Amino acid sequence: MDLPALVQAVEQLIQRNAELRAQNKVLREERRHLIEKNEIAQQKVAAMISRLKALEQDL
Repeated sequence: MDLPALVQAVEQLIQRNAELRAQNKVLREERRHLIEKNEIAQQKVAAMISRLKALEQDL
């Protein structure tokens, strides 16, 4: 492999690395958002269970 080909290969790898880093950032943000939504859903379910138990005791 000659020098220009190596330079081109390195430039392509640098570009691909930047693309992967950007994709990783997006995926991490999506993951964080999904974790937050999951926590909210768990809180809502726990609240519903508590309300159902309270209703059950009233019967």
